[in-house]
This record gives sequence, structure tokens and C-alpha cells, in this order.
Amino acid sequence: MRANYKMQRLFVEGALSGDGTVALSAQQSHYLTNVMRMREGGELLVFNGRDGEWRAGVAAVSKKSVTLSLAEQTRPQPPTPDLVYCFAPIKAGRLDYMVQKAVEMGAGVLQPVITQHTQMTKIGTDRLQANAVEAAEQCGVLAVPTVREPVKLERLLAEWDAERVLIFCDETAAGDNPVAALMGLKGRRLALIVGPEGGFSEDERRQLHARDFVTAIPLGPRILRADTAAVAALAVIQATVGDW
Repeated sequence: MRANYKMQRLFVEGALSGDGTVALSAQQSHYLTNVMRMREGGELLVFNGRDGEWRAGVAAVSKKSVTLSLAEQTRPQPPTPDLVYCFAPIKAGRLDYMVQKAVEMGAGVLQPVITQHTQMTKIGTDRLQANAVEAAEQCGVLAVPTVREPVKLERLLAEWDAERVLIFCDETAAGDNPVAALMGLKGRRLALIVGPEGGFSEDERRQLHARDFVTAIPLGPRILRADTAAVAALAVIQATVGDW
């Protein structure tokens, strides 16, 4: 069932079930009443990443809180996407964009990875999770990705599940077309890793190529920024061996 983009959507923490109510946080209550200008009787869609999407009405409004009453489930909860997206954090504004696009493109897990050339070694996962939630609200996504704590590349590779293929965007990979390399991965559990601005170091590239679970792909003849490379890679993976 397709998402309804005509109604406001809001992520909530509480459980959702028939004839139930949801008490919003002070921040969400402020947003709904002062930003969205909703009043008692107004309707919106709510989801929590577990219980599907529900049509809800504004049942009560006070100075600091809003209570919603649930009317009906509009979409059932889909499975969480299995695609793991690993990325070297970049500057804040572009990192927000990259996280939002990964959510839109069907990533189920967001894994920050610290590499030799990573620009931002200290990042707030709460901010990344908030960006993931915002993207889900805007794009009709019900299964909100999990944001993991950052890890160094060496640890990521050492603890990797070898049953999951790690697709490595390698700017030095032979050829310009990634489709041929991806076609052999149909039916496999997949992950994608995109490096930082400046790319992976030579030692990191050697580490990646040395792992049997890593598949290197090119991304064409152009030099792409890290956030652009992420969107391009996610799109070609989903179109070739994903859910498109």
C-alpha cells in the first residue's frame, strides 16, 4: 500500500494499537500546535517503526502536551530493509543529506566508519538518528533504520559477518560499469561502504581487497563527492540486485 503524502506524518515512541491513545512529548506537542497549527479534531498519520502506520486525531491539547487518539491502521509494518550502509562521516550539512538519502534509498542500518582520511571523527549518533526519523516522516518510510556507534575500519572488517557481502566503492576499480560486478550478488545479504573525501588510504584499500567478503565496484569515469557517491551507489545496487 502506497504512502499518503497529503497528511502530516509523525514518528512517535509509544505503542500503537486499535482504539488507543498516544501522549506526545513536549517537543512534539510544540511542533504540532505551534508549527503545524493543529487543533483538536485535526488528523495526521503516526508510526513508531514497529506497529505500522495509523491515522490519528488530535484528542486533547494543553499548554505543554497533546494527546492523540488512534482511529485505524493505514499501512501494516513492513520488514526492516536488510541493506547495511557503512560510511565515513563528512561535514555536518552534507552528512545530514547523506543520511536522509540513505533512508530514502532503503538502508536498514547506518554504520559510521572512521578511516584515515575521515574529516569528522566525533559525531553525534542522536543527530544522525533524528535525521533518519525526519527522512522517514517526509518520505513515507515505516521501518526507520538503526544508527550504530562509529567504529574504526579495522574493527569493522575484523568483526564482519562473512555471509554478508560488503560492496566497496573503489575509485581505482577496473572499468566504468558496476552492473557486471553486482549481477553475481543476487540473493546475497548486502552492505555498502563509501569512503571519505579523499578516498581510502592505500593501506585501507589493501585491507578491503584482502577480504573474501568484499566486492569492489567502480562508479564510472567521473570523480564524485562522498555524498554523491553514496546516492549513486545505493541507486545502482537497489536497481540491479535490490528491491526495485
